[in-house]
Amino acid sequence: MSRSGGMDAKVVIVGASAGGVSAAEALRARGHTGPIELIGAEKHAPYDRPPLSKQLLKGELLASDVALRASTHLRDLNVAERFGVAATALNTKARTVTLADGTNTDYDRVIIATGVSARQLPIRNSVGGVHTLRTLDEAVALQSAIADAKRVVVVGGGFLGTEIAAAAVALGVDVVLAGKASTLLEGALGATVGEQVAGLHTSRGVELMTGPAATVHQLRVKDGQVTGVEFRSGEFVQADLVILAVGSEPAVDWLRSSSLSLTDGVDCSSDCSAGEGIYAVGDVARWHNPLFNVSMRIEHRTNATDQAIHVAERILNGDTTAYAPVPYFWSDQFDVKIQAHGYLRGHDEVKVIEGSLDDGRMIAIYRTGGTLTGVVAVGAAKALRQWRGHVATKMDWHDAISLS
Repeated sequence: MSRSGGMDAKVVIVGASAGGVSAAEALRARGHTGPIELIGAEKHAPYDRPPLSKQLLKGELLASDVALRASTHLRDLNVAERFGVAATALNTKARTVTLADGTNTDYDRVIIATGVSARQLPIRNSVGGVHTLRTLDEAVALQSAIADAKRVVVVGGGFLGTEIAAAAVALGVDVVLAGKASTLLEGALGATVGEQVAGLHTSRGVELMTGPAATVHQLRVKDGQVTGVEFRSGEFVQADLVILAVGSEPAVDWLRSSSLSLTDGVDCSSDCSAGEGIYAVGDVARWHNPLFNVSMRIEHRTNATDQAIHVAERILNGDTTAYAPVPYFWSDQFDVKIQAHGYLRGHDEVKVIEGSLDDGRMIAIYRTGGTLTGVVAVGAAKALRQWRGHVATKMDWHDAISLS
């Protein structure tokens, strides 16, 4: 029988994190009978990444606690595991994936789920005491380094940087958090809510440096070990540990020789297809979301899972149904859980309609054009669900304001 597609197609999944595992599970749950091969560059079995900057960093979880599934789960699903070997090339004509060990594996369908890698500063040059956090090994190494540190500089005021800063403060370390935007999380949540997050951090003892003057100029090093950070302003901050959380890069270098379009990720159609028999999911995928009429790439755990399920259904059904979610994300900082629904980037207006982070309950809504496009909330789960429904129906902004 031909294995060109459908229920008996051979599916190769490149990337063994949440998106890759969820795709394999979704295929089997929906009746797929063909071979499934899951390829992962790391030697570890698939693990959950959100706890790395939170519970694991604070010592509340061990490395063994962040496994995505039981050790036999994938084998029980008859999924072939190839961990500890990275993909190095994709040949879309021959339908093969080349691996770092020199072998090739053929596919009928391939799902790209390689995620992102940490962006580096060009000034790092493998200096001791300078860390990034994207993988389990990096999290374990950073946890050990924080335990021995007295003063930490975290570079980057996004979600990862703020979560790391919160975890380090909880461990009793002096923390300086530097971000070149005017306030924390400005790019993700806007300045209005970002200022409240900044206030939360300063109230817990984090020393903030923000704005262009907080851009790193150079690291000071002695005997191969970092001793501090010199900023564009000329200010020097002593530190025995520097943590870089300056963003990420989609892991697409292995695809450079392929025919795929790569623009800040793998460029996909609205159904998440990137070529004939090729799909992308999770942090690496950029697709057109028709609900918001915008091309987006979402680096959040829930999107990786939902997108993987969508792609599994497209492979099995053979249709081109669009993936049109209302994105969801959360961030745990200190004792506060920030939750959001929608697409907040590039918004025209944000309005806090209830409370503040200091109150422990806050709701903010976001406008793009004349439409409600997002909501952020703390301590307001029921209201958050209601507002999510309004985002999904693309409520007129004036109607949204009248509800508030």
